[in-house]
Amino acid sequence: MRRVVITGVGLNSPLGNSYDELYESLKAEKCGIEYVPEWEIIKDLGTKVAGRVKNVDLKAIPRKFRRSMGRVAQLAAVSTGEAIADANLTQDMLSSKRCGLAFGSTMGGNETMFEYMPEVQAKMSFRGQNSMAFLKMMSHTVAANLAQMFEIKGRNIPTCSACTSSSQGVGAGYESIKYGMSDIMVCGGAEEHHYLSAGVFDVMAAASTKHADEPHLSSKPFDASRDGLVVSEGSGALILEELEHAIARGAKIYGEIIGYGTSCDGSHITTPSKEGMQQVMETSLEDANLKPSDIEYINAHATATARGDIAESHATHSLFGSQTPVSSTKGHMGHLLGGCGVVESAICLIALNKSLLPKTMNFETLDKECAPINVLSKNVQKDVNIVMSNNFAFGGINTSLIFKKYQA
Repeated sequence: MRRVVITGVGLNSPLGNSYDELYESLKAEKCGIEYVPEWEIIKDLGTKVAGRVKNVDLKAIPRKFRRSMGRVAQLAAVSTGEAIADANLTQDMLSSKRCGLAFGSTMGGNETMFEYMPEVQAKMSFRGQNSMAFLKMMSHTVAANLAQMFEIKGRNIPTCSACTSSSQGVGAGYESIKYGMSDIMVCGGAEEHHYLSAGVFDVMAAASTKHADEPHLSSKPFDASRDGLVVSEGSGALILEELEHAIARGAKIYGEIIGYGTSCDGSHITTPSKEGMQQVMETSLEDANLKPSDIEYINAHATATARGDIAESHATHSLFGSQTPVSSTKGHMGHLLGGCGVVESAICLIALNKSLLPKTMNFETLDKECAPINVLSKNVQKDVNIVMSNNFAFGGINTSLIFKKYQA
């Protein structure tokens, strides 16, 4: 099978808008979660905190492309452009039939939907509506808009699966190259800041509501005192490339993807399954031809919800026991939903290249219902060669990615 390496990284997150900024923020133990005063006007919304992307010039996107993009696609466009530049890809490479795209989000443009639908319903007419509105709202708005803006003409795989959208995008790109269907894949996902996403988790009693006055304490993965997740925004893109293709053009290499698994619990639409989580990790290990003991660090999905963290801890412990270092970086920035998997993949590359295993922010005492996994309560400086990143979504959708330090 062909080897798949990562040659470009671009991202926008509550912890910074580049690979280097993300590293420095993790190293300094910064938190990107803040109080959102605008949400005070929303009746009965209990959660008032979020992680937001700042200092990004979305108007730098040419208007002819921006006019069909909501914020979610615009964030994706910026991070994708950065990844392409980082990988030093030419337009001929991007427009080759051997270059494809795998990108997703939980939903399309939420803000556009909230502007568009009430007006249509009130008038019972589409006359006078913005002709670009549907293009901003459609589920595959990110993948479609990126393909047009960057003239990517190979396979296009929209991966819209909630919290596994971007990890499935990375996985789909990996498989496309591994099995010979592409030489380059532009992969990732995005999510935009909107109270709709926060409200969905709020009505399910799954969102953090107790720390509006101390937002940095609001997300506590695995901790006994956690009270729910924090919904945030962000985007990320990875350029995946077949190894020999990358070497031939002198590309820098961040790391190698050596394993991927995706699966469905097939049991409950919202309640996570320990068995499903364990199965997908086993699948990625099998794909990489590894034993659990080969994994030196695990970036957990762990969103700080009551049942999700418990199920994940038991699935993780069943394979890796109590020694393998585990952390969730959602305490640093919240849950990026469709963007979380790709940003956490970048964090795994930081672990490999910078020898930084980030702490689990706000973690003090492991929930007594969790299995006794080795949750990191402080940053650890340690050389590692093989790491795993796991994500889980509504509908029982599961993903597991394994990254390896590149060695020629």
